[in-house]
Amino acid sequence: MYDCIIVGSGPAGGSAAYHLAKRGRKVLILEKDLLPRYKTCCGGVSPAIAKWFDFDFSPAISLKADTLRCTWKMGDPVESKLKTSEPVWMVRRDIFDHFLIQQAQRLGAELQDNTEVRGIKFDSDHWQVDTPLGLVTGRYLVAADGAKGPMAKWLGFKERKRRLAAALETEVYTNISNPNMLHFEFGMVKNGYIWNFPKADSYSISVATFVGGEPKDFKKILDEYATKVGSDLGLNLGLNLNNCRQYEHPICLWDGEQQLHTQNAVLVGDAACIADPFTAEGIRPSIFTGVKAAEAIDKAIAGDINALQNYSDVINEEWGTEMAWAKKLANLFYRFPVVGYKVGVKRPTGLQLMGKILCGDVRYSKVAGRAIKSLNPFG
Repeated sequence: MYDCIIVGSGPAGGSAAYHLAKRGRKVLILEKDLLPRYKTCCGGVSPAIAKWFDFDFSPAISLKADTLRCTWKMGDPVESKLKTSEPVWMVRRDIFDHFLIQQAQRLGAELQDNTEVRGIKFDSDHWQVDTPLGLVTGRYLVAADGAKGPMAKWLGFKERKRRLAAALETEVYTNISNPNMLHFEFGMVKNGYIWNFPKADSYSISVATFVGGEPKDFKKILDEYATKVGSDLGLNLGLNLNNCRQYEHPICLWDGEQQLHTQNAVLVGDAACIADPFTAEGIRPSIFTGVKAAEAIDKAIAGDINALQNYSDVINEEWGTEMAWAKKLANLFYRFPVVGYKVGVKRPTGLQLMGKILCGDVRYSKVAGRAIKSLNPFG
């Protein structure tokens, strides 16, 4: 009998496992793939996550980026070096996620990878989890199986709000000419943007839409971007997408207050629809849910009957309040992107604020009201 079974080994599941193991709880992590495994993600991580852990993440960081560059239809560029406490971390998710799991294992958490969960059942006071290796049992359950996982449905979360952003990503292995630069392109995609993040030996490029219907020409947009980015920006990237795999995936955006707990179980990460509706940032909020889930389950095991309810409350209050501002900002910015680029991105402090939000140095609630007022074309 485990104290907690965690289904999924992403940042949310790994964080929950680490903090539960650190508290002396008996933890089992179930992962359907063999670790380390590739995960579709551009891999930008806010350095603010460091405050939630007592180990050094350096072995899992590919490089650090301290410069933002934005363009409008590959022209009208604006660039700024970030004045943040720490640059944005660029990570490969196979390395980063596995590293976090290894830290949990170091404290006693057990891992069964290459093990797909086939079903769950609550029996009296514990969960039975069906795997190809047989049943495993745990007093509490953490659903960390991502946007496409079945756990939320199996747990009965049928009426949850799910606001999805559509994305297409590719990873291009090439010589890195600007290892410290994050590039955001606005204007080439309706109701969204393109982001291009460097790794030690490649670029991860994504196109996504956040408001309205899903574009039908994502691949065309990516090809056009790859063609233009080298010549227009002088980056000498030499990007060729013909031999690159492209991955379509949903991004589960925060869409208002929600219940994230049920009988002896909680949702975390993408399963909890936690991504930032303005920037699509997902790793930091996923880790935040994992950390808070571990705190709640530890208290529940100790006898606090309100601990799981408090988990839902904490996520709604501490993250959801900020995301309400992000959603308002996104709805306005992506509907009036020309105005947004001119009076938001290109204003002298625009990129600095963007960088500080990405790095966790500034909260939306401190700046969004003023930003929304300046972006509104109708006053």
